[in-house]
Amino acid sequence: MFQAKLKYNHDMNDSKIIMFVGKGGVGKTTCAAATAVHLASSGARTLALTTDAAPSLCHIFEITEDSKNAAVTPSLDVNELGEAAIRQMWDRKFGREVYEVFNSFVAVSYEEFLEFMTSVLPGLGDEFMVDYIREMRLNSEYQAIVWDTAPLGQTLALLETPAMLEKHLRLAPRIYSKLRSGKQSRETVLDILRRWEKLSAQDMDFLRNDVNFVLVTIPEALAVAQLEGIFSELDRYGLKVRRLIVNNVIKEPDSAFLRSKSEQQKPYLDAIQDKFIRLPVTELPLFPCEIKGMAKLQEVAKLLYRQAAI
Repeated sequence: MFQAKLKYNHDMNDSKIIMFVGKGGVGKTTCAAATAVHLASSGARTLALTTDAAPSLCHIFEITEDSKNAAVTPSLDVNELGEAAIRQMWDRKFGREVYEVFNSFVAVSYEEFLEFMTSVLPGLGDEFMVDYIREMRLNSEYQAIVWDTAPLGQTLALLETPAMLEKHLRLAPRIYSKLRSGKQSRETVLDILRRWEKLSAQDMDFLRNDVNFVLVTIPEALAVAQLEGIFSELDRYGLKVRRLIVNNVIKEPDSAFLRSKSEQQKPYLDAIQDKFIRLPVTELPLFPCEIKGMAKLQEVAKLLYRQAAI
């Protein structure tokens, strides 16, 4: 049985890195924001960040200023990481060194090279965002980090990076061993790629051992049908979902339309409860208004965490 294969750890106290994953449009940003509010109000110095290419975290918190780290409360910061941050991470790690070797046989500007590397190689942007968060935890600036990821398909792309590098490194020596090293680093591209492989392994260990995955879904046919595949994919990499949130559940239908929608949701909710019996499942009601601002987020946080610990 699928559910017997999975191993779940219900103790959410062993780590304060919480990663919200799910398909686009299921409400994971709202759940991530409410979780950050809950943690901050509990006394933890908290960072809520998003790595979605189309972020809405600042909008939910009603932050209008253009700031890398915007302070919502004395104990809660919000950060939206975009393309510029990806480029800075690449450049800081070893982008210039790779460029030196690359430029030894192809005449290209650094900006053109950087755009190529960050847009063509699968998982590169997400890989460096994972590393950014891993380093942030090592620096101990925050007691809790709540991470609103990109839609799940993009997030899972980063998991293929170590395998991609391993395959690449098996084929590369005949080519890269003959290339000149960088003028400053004096490393061959093969040595630099091996260093990247080591970095990828560190980031995967971080995801496996230090990050709590929370999956957000909705009670609709396609979303529920995709759940088993999502769990299997994460499980393949040793990543364990600690909690499942079912969003937009109609709790008190007071019209013919809502009663009809509620009846449509019921078999999907029953299927989730039956299939994931050993996993904490929280049903979050459909709200009659947009969730935006601290008051609304506090309301969501109370519903999410009145019985569940983090």
